[in-house]
Amino acid sequence: MILQSLYELYDRLAADPGYEIAPPGFSLQKISFKVVLSKAGDLVDIQDARVLTNNKLRPRPVRVLGSTKPSGSGMNPCFLWDNRAYLLGADPEGEDRARSVQSFHAFRDRHLEAQTEIGSSPFDAVCAFLRNWDPDQAPHFPALSDAAKTGFGLFQIQGETAWVHEDSPIQEWWRRRLGAVEHGPTGTCLVTGEQQPLARLHEKVKGLAGGQSFGSGLVSFDEEAFRSFGKEQSFNAPVSEQAAYRYMAALNGLLDGPRREKHRLTLGDATVVFWTDSATATEDLFARFASEGSTLADSGDAQDEGLRQKLEAFLQALRQGREAYAKLEQEPERKGFHLLGLSPNAGRVAVRFFLSGTLAELLENLRRHHRDIGLDPQPAAGKRRADPEFPPLWLLLRQTAREAKDIPPTLAAPLLRAVVTGARYPEALFAAVLRRIAADRRIDYPRACVLKGYLNRNLNREVTMSLDKDRPDPSYRLGRLFAALEKTQKDALGEKLNKTIRDSYYGTASATPVTVFPRLLRTYQHHLAKLEGGLRVHRERLVQEILSSLDGFPAHFGLADQGLFAIGYYHQTRDFYTKAAPASGNTPNPTFGEPEEEQ
Repeated sequence: MILQSLYELYDRLAADPGYEIAPPGFSLQKISFKVVLSKAGDLVDIQDARVLTNNKLRPRPVRVLGSTKPSGSGMNPCFLWDNRAYLLGADPEGEDRARSVQSFHAFRDRHLEAQTEIGSSPFDAVCAFLRNWDPDQAPHFPALSDAAKTGFGLFQIQGETAWVHEDSPIQEWWRRRLGAVEHGPTGTCLVTGEQQPLARLHEKVKGLAGGQSFGSGLVSFDEEAFRSFGKEQSFNAPVSEQAAYRYMAALNGLLDGPRREKHRLTLGDATVVFWTDSATATEDLFARFASEGSTLADSGDAQDEGLRQKLEAFLQALRQGREAYAKLEQEPERKGFHLLGLSPNAGRVAVRFFLSGTLAELLENLRRHHRDIGLDPQPAAGKRRADPEFPPLWLLLRQTAREAKDIPPTLAAPLLRAVVTGARYPEALFAAVLRRIAADRRIDYPRACVLKGYLNRNLNREVTMSLDKDRPDPSYRLGRLFAALEKTQKDALGEKLNKTIRDSYYGTASATPVTVFPRLLRTYQHHLAKLEGGLRVHRERLVQEILSSLDGFPAHFGLADQGLFAIGYYHQTRDFYTKAAPASGNTPNPTFGEPEEEQ
């Protein structure tokens, strides 16, 4: 299903010039430097070819002759493009000098052998340069120690804007050469079902977070243990040369093309690719929305009027449901989406998940997800930004670990599957967030969202968005009580305490309340006595109201009740500071705990 979906996607991407899909026999490569020659083949300069994008120099994508740079220990020179070792004999970092010189000689010999067949003046200049070039001269050019560290290089004639490989005689020779290439054995293609020449090797997947620079194999076999009935390499999974090219060109167009930002996102260790059967507004927004949540509305890209209107319709669809879907998409129940999760694995690609369905199903499940986790967010206060109405998925995952690199890799796929399909949230996500709360005693908006979603969806313990004074659960009421006792301490001793009862007793109070709440109530009486009259009466009434339905303090709370305790704490604290908001709108920032560094 994965290869078939990508195979079918190819035609749409190839027809759209914005994706820059190269035809068979060509590829889109990242060019970092250029070798500028005179018409006679003398070296003019070696220059940086990168372009400034978002205030950063990045390699420019150029369509070149041939496919992805092959890997391996043998000599694999490309035609009129390559890295600095092949192109000039310059030493790549970590490579020995002899290997670099050998690579250059292989590159030179390949081009000199083809000179008589091509008949091109620019190509003759390249051959003249290759005959005379001494690899020992490479260290004298700054571009080779900066721009050429990554990416590839091309040739250009001084005064010309086109690259040498774009010369018409060279292009014609290359196409004739492609037509004369011997094909592999014929067989039934698993993708098309047709009898066609089968691909011995498939192109590499590019653009994976954490993947190898030259790409990773999605379909590949390189050990005898993987052979079946004597079939070696990719003949084990018979895919035609045409289908292998089309599916990989489409995938790399989404992952590493000029429009990759609207198709890919990183979640944990997985790179997630999203596309729809036809061009849709949801395709333009989903990946960005999953990465940024409703903060996407504040980004610079959202200033584009067309994108802004799509974003407003998208957010309205999540808020209102099916009646708003028509404003976003026409017949969303007839349009399909595809979501593919990939992770690098020692030179290969591990498929984490592949999800498909209709856009109507996707929007409904997204709406359900945000309804399940939805809470009243904290408003902006001072330097603190307001919490997002729709938190991004990375923010939810970030609550499971002290540092982003420590997020369990097994959580991303189950969480995304739960969001997209309406399945249960992973239990490990809920448990990991509770562990983080126990470790740093911080109960803020994104953590409370995770806990609420799990309690709502997995345990059917309906939790409201804001404070529920009538909820009788002991764990919820004790969470509220703990927040009231902490607020009383702060009102009596000052907001900027070095250590509050949350810092000292939260873990014990949420797990074994009977051991700590009697002591906290005795301390509370001392704090209460320091309050002004009206505030003291109001706080005493609140504490009595919370305690009124409790029949003692439980000896132990399980994980579910610990989650409900945290929700009660969050709701009550949020309610305190909402009511305390002055007329100017400068709401004090409730001390849920110091926020960790943002990702």
